[in-house]
Amino acid sequence: MVVVMDLRASEKEIKNVKKRLEELGFKTHLIKGVERIVIGAIGDRTQIESSGIETLPGVEKIVPIMKPFKLVSREVKAEDTTIRVKEFAVGGSEFGVIAGPCAVESRKQLLETAWLVKKAGAKAIRGGTYKPRTSPYSFQGMEEDGLALLAEAGNETGLATVTEVIDEKSLALAVEYVDMVQIGARNMQNFHLLKAVGRINKPVVLKRGLSATIEEWMMAAEYIMSEGNYSVIFCERGIRTFETYTRNTLDLSAVPVIKQLSHLPVIVDPSHATGSWRLVGPMAKGALAVGADGLLIEVHPEPSKALCDGPQSLTPDNFSNLMNELDSVARALGKIINKERS
Repeated sequence: MVVVMDLRASEKEIKNVKKRLEELGFKTHLIKGVERIVIGAIGDRTQIESSGIETLPGVEKIVPIMKPFKLVSREVKAEDTTIRVKEFAVGGSEFGVIAGPCAVESRKQLLETAWLVKKAGAKAIRGGTYKPRTSPYSFQGMEEDGLALLAEAGNETGLATVTEVIDEKSLALAVEYVDMVQIGARNMQNFHLLKAVGRINKPVVLKRGLSATIEEWMMAAEYIMSEGNYSVIFCERGIRTFETYTRNTLDLSAVPVIKQLSHLPVIVDPSHATGSWRLVGPMAKGALAVGADGLLIEVHPEPSKALCDGPQSLTPDNFSNLMNELDSVARALGKIINKERS
């Protein structure tokens, strides 16, 4: 259920309604939008129907939400959510680009990449520090040393920093170093981790699972938001199908579906979706065209020497060229990629 408050409701009236709902056993979530103020009430809706909540001062109406995802739903918040960290913004008219290597390998590699992607127009750098790999013999990441390098790169360049967390231990370390955390495809339904991420005060990039339906993906976001963290960014990264010519099958149709159902921003990862640097550009432009709010792109100074996912990584020159092309497309669609060029 959603309790819609009058826009003129006082803080005292809002607090009184929240208090009454909690007395009835509801878990409450206050969401302030431009068009309305709502209090999400999670619990037995029959309790509200007989409680007299609708008669309390400041209450406009009570609206039932029939979908299984509540806080994620556009029924709770009509306007798009924009998430901001440093100069990075995703949502609304902002088109946020996150770029960087699949894995942090060295200080030289990361800082060089950070300055190059910043020059090209990216506002955030990504770098894996804990790598959940299919083979136990593959490079597993630099862990805390890599996190320290990401923090250094962010401090030097002003870029927002993003890294994947794989469990509660890596999460506890990551929040001390980076601006945003990422939940990878393999952990999309790691519900204990989702709850833990819901208790931090940092944005979360939530990747779609390998075989997850859109509803399952949205319910994963609901786990995070139900714990109080409302800064969730969906990331479509392709799903597993029978096709073998690409690493995964990039489901661009998921972008407008999510945009219809949810107020949260959606970005696309064409690098992991296709597995080939030659396909990253076309799919990145396609993502922008169908309404995505941003991109997550792998860039490496020397892809042939990368310890992880070299074949899908763009060189700095290729990334710069792509950003120029995207800037033109974005302008035609009323989006802003790099305010410095606008």
